[in-house]
Amino acid sequence: MEWEDGKTLGRWEDLSTDILWKIFESFNDVSDLSSAVEKVHCSAVCSAWRSALCDPQLWHTLDLSMIKHNFIKTKDEPYVYVCSQSDLTLSRVLKVSLSLSRQNITTLIFNLQLYVPDDLFTYTAERCPKLRRLVMPSWNKIKIDGISKGIGCWKHLESLTIGNIEKYQYLTLLQVIYYNCNNFRELKLMGTCDTYSFASAMVRYLPKLEVLSLRCSMLSKDALMVILESLPNLEVLNISHCVVLDETHQPHQPFRIVEELDASIVHKASRLKRFITCMRMPTAMRVQEDSCSMCQRTRNDEGIIRWHRYEQGMWKADEVASLAL
Repeated sequence: MEWEDGKTLGRWEDLSTDILWKIFESFNDVSDLSSAVEKVHCSAVCSAWRSALCDPQLWHTLDLSMIKHNFIKTKDEPYVYVCSQSDLTLSRVLKVSLSLSRQNITTLIFNLQLYVPDDLFTYTAERCPKLRRLVMPSWNKIKIDGISKGIGCWKHLESLTIGNIEKYQYLTLLQVIYYNCNNFRELKLMGTCDTYSFASAMVRYLPKLEVLSLRCSMLSKDALMVILESLPNLEVLNISHCVVLDETHQPHQPFRIVEELDASIVHKASRLKRFITCMRMPTAMRVQEDSCSMCQRTRNDEGIIRWHRYEQGMWKADEVASLAL
């Protein structure tokens, strides 16, 4: 094609590789759209662009944290109905991204409010054999077999972030990690962790755990003691914004919220490199002020933060740098 002044309009496929890279790298700076979505769009421009997008350096991280489902809660399993168009969009973005990445993804980040179907979860797992870090989507539509098959594919998994999880799913998850992920060292759980059995299962199946974040969760004092006493390799523990419950209460009485950590907990935590909390305790070990809005939010939501009520992306924060997004 030629302009009136005689200049020729170039074709998209003739753009230099350097310019293409500038275009692709700019997606990482976009705050309201997922970079993965933009890469998928670009892959449809022409074969040259698609070929350039297969470069492994572009796919160390697949970040889907900005993609959300349109859904409504229901009374029956899986307790959520997802708009079919939302499902189709997620499926297309994920499958095209996995094809372009050529099994080079090492970090996979889902939005906590993505309801990934069981078959799509296992499809993804089979195509990310090098995965080292995973931020899980919602569990509603992932079955026990899907958890086992998916996590079982990730032999190199080191870090996992998960939202609230049912006890039977939690036990299956830890067992699969124990038998398949020898390098696993880092866990972030946001939800209910308020029983002794919760902590005991962690001690049994994650004995090499080094970093644990339970921020914005409900945690029993007994569970906290087990974690501090029985995870010998633990170096960093984050319980900031947690609701800590004292289980030594009278029958038929509500649990008492612990306002201040006692000397025994402080002593056991002193062996750690970092113990992060908002609760009242010796000044040298504290990182927060007495008045904490996030702590109040956790209490208002009864230990399970309703992230959709608050600022977008707040769930990504963490006082532990390696777990923040």
